[in-house]
Amino acid sequence: MTIAPAQSAKVFELVASPAGIRVGLIEIRMHLRETGLSDCRCGTTEIVLAEALNNIAEHAYEDCGVGDIAVAITLDDVGILIEFTDRGAPLPGLSPPAGNPPVLDAPSGDLPEGGYGWFLIRKLTTKLAYTRQNGQNFLRLRVNLRGAQHAPGRTFGAWSR
Repeated sequence: MTIAPAQSAKVFELVASPAGIRVGLIEIRMHLRETGLSDCRCGTTEIVLAEALNNIAEHAYEDCGVGDIAVAITLDDVGILIEFTDRGAPLPGLSPPAGNPPVLDAPSGDLPEGGYGWFLIRKLTTKLAYTRQNGQNFLRLRVNLRGAQHAPGRTFGAWSR
């Protein structure tokens, strides 16, 4: 796999709606493929992006309608740094959910539709951090290109802006 050297962030501006997220995911995937990222790594990254973006659209903007989301993507030889910025409601408790695996001990027709997002995000990333400053949410995730799984408790530390 050949990946372009570390670069400055490429920023994508998305509308926090189902259609806006679909368009944004297509644009980001094209960007990732242009850097030489494999289909498999693009797919993993796209799952993380889709889960985070849908959470922002459905929960952060739930009471105020459609808003905007900025997504900054930075690639280096270690992985992909993804930074989300939005002006929606803060995460409950100002902290990302634990991402516990959903309970699947019910018949398939009775399984919950949601509740998998943060589990997937935490499983597919190696680091994450969240903060709220001046009415904005900042979520930072790292997808490792070497396939490491998320280690509980590993965070980026303090958010600096």
